[in-house]
Amino acid sequence: MRGIGSFLQTWVRVLQRGGQYNGRQRFDPWLFAIARNLAIDYLRKKQKTVQTVSLPKDRDAMPLLPSSGPSPFEAAARSQDATRLAGRLRILSPLYREALLLRFQEDLSLQEIAQVLGAPITTVTSRIYRGLAALRSAFEEGGDSPGV
Repeated sequence: MRGIGSFLQTWVRVLQRGGQYNGRQRFDPWLFAIARNLAIDYLRKKQKTVQTVSLPKDRDAMPLLPSSGPSPFEAAARSQDATRLAGRLRILSPLYREALLLRFQEDLSLQEIAQVLGAPITTVTSRIYRGLAALRSAFEEGGDSPGV
């Protein structure tokens, strides 16, 4: 479920489940919940069917694959603070990272995050609070200031 396939799969699921959307709440959290559940399903299936791939010993024989990372322009455009913050976010528990990204990157409300995660608002609040505390500690230990 990578790239355009996951994008299409998410929208196919939206179309299949469109009758479940009530229209009284924002569409974004409902869409995020669908995408999140598809990603979890994909990871569960992937864990069950781990395959090994043998790579050619001659590096020149390996085909060039498009990078899934940022383009050189995007990498150069990132600020040092954003790079340090992204590095610190990677070391956080996925539960905390997910809550922080939904709140501060996607700008969802606590209620909307609770809907996406299928968790009570108190749990969401706790994950955000603990995630911020862990992030603060990571910056203090690293001697850096996030600058934000």
